[in-house]
Amino acid sequence: MTTLAGTDRRVDLGAWLRFGILAGIVAGITFAMFEMIMAVVLNGGDAFFMPLRMIGGIGLGKGALDPRTSLLAAGGAGLVIHMMLSMMYGVAVTAALSLVAPLSASRTAVLVSASAAGLALWIANFYIVAQAFGWTWFPNNTNPIVQFLAHTFFYGTVLGLVLDRTYFQRARG
Repeated sequence: MTTLAGTDRRVDLGAWLRFGILAGIVAGITFAMFEMIMAVVLNGGDAFFMPLRMIGGIGLGKGALDPRTSLLAAGGAGLVIHMMLSMMYGVAVTAALSLVAPLSASRTAVLVSASAAGLALWIANFYIVAQAFGWTWFPNNTNPIVQFLAHTFFYGTVLGLVLDRTYFQRARG
């Protein structure tokens, strides 16, 4: 553990990793459940695994969206990619909240900051990254209201709740 120059904030990479990964897993599962339920509500029972197929397309290409493509391959790839990204984003948000003291000064600050990070992830991933890599099925084949809710609240807010309860609440004493 080291101390940042000019501050009394401690940098504990091990804690960032542990708590960021944990919060990312919980938020990632919550997000995926919401996405899959909303796929059924909006598009019928056959759409249940489409969110995982869409994410699987990141690694396997657009063919992962085709129902003739093995669900085990497309859905499995989607699950692995989704959880890895959820954990990476969890660690990144944990680091940001740890380094910028006002973002973790209170439960409200953590929740608002993490929710804003979830919203930013949606905008960046769907409208910048997906476009750059040709994953156009994300912005073109999804409901923006569902995506706003999923990323902002079912990922970001859940991430913030877990981080606050497991990491920042203790740090604040």
